[in-house]
Amino acid sequence: MAKLSLFARRRRRVRTALKAVSGNKPRLSIHRSGRHIYAQVIDDAAGKTVAAASTLDKEVGSKALGKTGASSEAAADVGKRVAVAATAAGVTKVVFDRGGFLFHGRVKALADAAREAGLEF
Repeated sequence: MAKLSLFARRRRRVRTALKAVSGNKPRLSIHRSGRHIYAQVIDDAAGKTVAAASTLDKEVGSKALGKTGASSEAAADVGKRVAVAATAAGVTKVVFDRGGFLFHGRVKALADAAREAGLEF
């Protein structure tokens, strides 16, 4: 079996820690590619996605996408949108699953915007 990459080890470590402290709260899961950023609120007990937003949404669209991809402003917009959708679905408390991504830049901008829009984590 091949060794896990640093990213995969970090992702595994984060998810294991989340399972220990999450209780029954849904998780706000983040995925960041070079060009886009995605966020979903997932209820693991039911196996359902409660809310989702990304820079692929037409409302976010190309206004915040530059030549290098999604910016921190686009990530903040996605954070607001996912928080509004989760609140509309009745979810206010979540655990933040950053996956294997470091908490800075676009990931931090998304998290801060989601907090400001009403999600608690």
